[in-house]
Amino acid sequence: MNNLTPNETLDIAKLSPRQIVAELDRYIVGQGDAKRAIAIAVRNRWRRSQLPEELQAEVSPKNILMAGPTGVGKTEIARRLAKLTGAPFVKVEATKYTEVGYYGRDVESMVRDLIENAISMVRAREKERVRNEAASRAEDRLLDLLLPTARNETDDDTESDEEGAARRVRTREKMRDMLRDGLMEDKPVEFSIEQKSAPIMVGGVGLENMDLDLQGMFEKFIPKNNKRRSMTVAQARKVLTEREADKLIDDDKISARAIEASENLGIIFIDEIDKVIASEGKSADVSRQGVQRDMLPIVEGTTVQTKHGYVKTDHILFIAAGAFHHGNPSELMPELQGRFPIRVELSALTKDDFVRILTEPKNSLTRQYQALLATEQVQLDFSPDAIDRIAEYAFKINQTTQNIGARRLYTILEKLLEQLNFDATDAGACQVTIDAAYVDQRLAEICQDEDLSKFIL
Repeated sequence: MNNLTPNETLDIAKLSPRQIVAELDRYIVGQGDAKRAIAIAVRNRWRRSQLPEELQAEVSPKNILMAGPTGVGKTEIARRLAKLTGAPFVKVEATKYTEVGYYGRDVESMVRDLIENAISMVRAREKERVRNEAASRAEDRLLDLLLPTARNETDDDTESDEEGAARRVRTREKMRDMLRDGLMEDKPVEFSIEQKSAPIMVGGVGLENMDLDLQGMFEKFIPKNNKRRSMTVAQARKVLTEREADKLIDDDKISARAIEASENLGIIFIDEIDKVIASEGKSADVSRQGVQRDMLPIVEGTTVQTKHGYVKTDHILFIAAGAFHHGNPSELMPELQGRFPIRVELSALTKDDFVRILTEPKNSLTRQYQALLATEQVQLDFSPDAIDRIAEYAFKINQTTQNIGARRLYTILEKLLEQLNFDATDAGACQVTIDAAYVDQRLAEICQDEDLSKFIL
């Protein structure tokens, strides 16, 4: 299996579900059932793309409903998978939406958010594709600023136009070599930059759902504001490269490709779906039930109008998640339950899970703290008994107070290393080993006092 950098994406055509799960295992501990369901759903995307066109339209994604306590990896599984596969992804909170007619965001806005995410992804890839040409154009623009092509009035009148042109070409090429060798990075240049108009905010009841590009409309009427700026060559190169890259890419093609990617590869993660279950005796139930009703056509498949064009949601993969502490998935509307045929239950974390979380993932908290303190020349080491004791405290506190899953490790490690973080700047180069005794010294008193642990941890 290939080892990937954070900015790389997987080629799902070459990976089996087993290999996709193995990639997720590098970042997320446990929850094998959820990983398997996600991996199968992603692989089915590729399988569908291999079918004849008439059959592709008939194969709908198998949406997934994940139920489990907070902090066990529901969101991270979906987010990490989307990042690895390069698929358009958006995470939304079900509690932010209201039924049509109420003040607040409507559920169709989740599709608009997905399109904006896809636009950003496609634009970034297109800019990377034209990066070399944009850099070449920016270099020519810098040479124009450093060496104006107009003939200097003090030139000898006897000099022929051909001789002057040849001399300017030689000078320009010499200066180009100096630019490429980095010899002019600090030289100041001055040029005009188009100042973008400040966004005009439009709000009020009933205007949350407006999808008009009001900012674009106003920009057509407001005169462009060009301002001359002075900056170094190094700074100007970045600005000019971005400007030239924008000129080289086609916004209409980007929108079309983003819509296609969203419709066929997009993933919408709906968190806190258990919070829109209606409960007796609360006035908000009408809105909660209405949110579920409004979700139905989106999840089932409909067409949503956005400022970039119409988007079909038939083949977008929806992943819903919730803790369901005070309810069950069966309390959702039956029609909505039917739109999530794959059910996965995530288990609460054990002490052994905490040990693995602290040691196995590529981005584990212990590695993060070691890297942070290394910037201060402090070499931080965690002994195995310290890892075991931290995991024991995390599991114990989750059992005796509110269970917040792996997020408990953030509070414990921050409290454990608080003094070290404070003193690191003045300590100079040194090596610090965290052992079980150090952990007990810093945490034992807090963890023994239940009221204090609730307040601090």
